[in-house]
Amino acid sequence: MIDSLFGTLIQKKPSSAVVDIGGIRLKVFITVGTYENLPSSGEKIEMLTYLHVREDILDLYGFTGEEQRELFSLLTSVNGIGPRSALGILSGVRSGDLKKRIITGDVKLLTLLPGIGPKIAKRIIVELKDKFDSLEMEEISEGEEISSETEQFKDALHALQSLGYNRNQSYRALKSAEESGGLTGKLEDIIKNALGQMR
Repeated sequence: MIDSLFGTLIQKKPSSAVVDIGGIRLKVFITVGTYENLPSSGEKIEMLTYLHVREDILDLYGFTGEEQRELFSLLTSVNGIGPRSALGILSGVRSGDLKKRIITGDVKLLTLLPGIGPKIAKRIIVELKDKFDSLEMEEISEGEEISSETEQFKDALHALQSLGYNRNQSYRALKSAEESGGLTGKLEDIIKNALGQMR
């Protein structure tokens, strides 16, 4: 298994990065959170990796932290969740928030993540809940809950995540829009107001 990469960052996108290692350029699939933590192109970088091998597929996934790599590995162990789906999940929520949702068995909040329906959410909880003990639960930051928010707020949050923004970015932008009275009207208008808060 390729445990990590160290080289020069050649190119970066929200979903992938290209790293040059001694003249060999490797494409690595990444989460939005990893993308935000990457340096500028041309700089040196070290990235933890996970090599996915299946028949004629040989894909490399990269992470800037061990916690996300471990969560990625756990998610892909759940029947019905492939590497791309796992990346989508990790792009839409902070690691601590994801663990909290799994530990508390919160199906409703898990289904707010892109590509996760009630059936998959329940499967994630059943298969992964025991992986996290009660001591780890105390270390998980409380974060900002969205269970008390309106359906319109949740719809806007989901829409922003579908556009590629991570959960934290989207939540903060919507909260800022709400404070300035920008959470009224059509969903399209709310999204535009939230995007304006990100500039």
